[in-house]
Amino acid sequence: MSDTAHPTRIRLGSQGPQVGPQGFGAMGISFAYGPSDLDESRATLERALELGVTLFDTAAAYGSGENEKFLAPFFADHRDEAVVATKFGLGIDPEDPTKRIIDNDPAYIRRSAEESLTRLDVETIDLYYMHRLDTRFPIEETVGVMAELVREGKVRHLGLSEVTAAELRRAHAVHPIAAVQSEWSLFSRDIEAQVVPAAAELGVGIVPYSPLGRGFLTGAFVSADAELGEDDFRRQQPRFTGDNAAANAALLEPVRSIAAAHGATLAQVALAWVHQRAGVHGVAVVPIPGTRSRKRVEENTGATRLVLTPGELDVLEPIAGRVAGSRYADMRPTSAGRE
Repeated sequence: MSDTAHPTRIRLGSQGPQVGPQGFGAMGISFAYGPSDLDESRATLERALELGVTLFDTAAAYGSGENEKFLAPFFADHRDEAVVATKFGLGIDPEDPTKRIIDNDPAYIRRSAEESLTRLDVETIDLYYMHRLDTRFPIEETVGVMAELVREGKVRHLGLSEVTAAELRRAHAVHPIAAVQSEWSLFSRDIEAQVVPAAAELGVGIVPYSPLGRGFLTGAFVSADAELGEDDFRRQQPRFTGDNAAANAALLEPVRSIAAAHGATLAQVALAWVHQRAGVHGVAVVPIPGTRSRKRVEENTGATRLVLTPGELDVLEPIAGRVAGSRYADMRPTSAGRE
């Protein structure tokens, strides 16, 4: 691995928070990926902070608020160091866990913010995201309510998740947007066509979620049907099952070869690729890989010291175009489902 390191702090948005070069996605601790060892998860949060991670990402939807509650003691111990990011607007249908409920009603936004503040046990949310766009409400109205929360001191900075370039521009005209959170990885590059150029133009940061393709890019498994628990939501994702899974596993061979050349892991190569998108597109990029293991957070943060050569980037370039299956079974709530 190269000794060349990323900056110790990256600013999200022209007026947004300064954070470590890699963030932490906390969703999997209490949602989507099966049972957790909570003691190890607590230790993982502490280790992440020791390694320079300062942006910790959660949402009201993760475990119906349980994820925020789990993080609260950690934030209480490290409030001056940790940047608290959470989201509103997305829920799970209690009668059908495969279906999502999207709500940007102004009254709901205000109620959700108050509930998140209580669960997180903080006075102010550092970065508050609209988790998904509710097309019943103009985005200007939604961001207007979010801006009121800023003026009231309940929120410091605003973010959006899974929006189109046009939606980002309209939102930014109402109030400065610090960050857009969207899936971005070697397997998912939809946002590069329009969203990333718009973010670069407006001075908005990008926070890639699932930068490891929900674990697929680590090479840890091939088939969700055979290797993931019954309560793991990836069993519902098109890329993880059947012929799609086998086809996508074959795409990891160049990643594996590059990792071997650097004495690195597949995950580190995949994350290094995401980090280097910042230079390619002229935009601040802070990926938020998730893990419940100290060993994995050490591995993930090690990727900030790995620099891929132009030739290696060329080898990795075709992968996304060959991926079998969409990101979600239902893409409508995402930016790709509206563009």
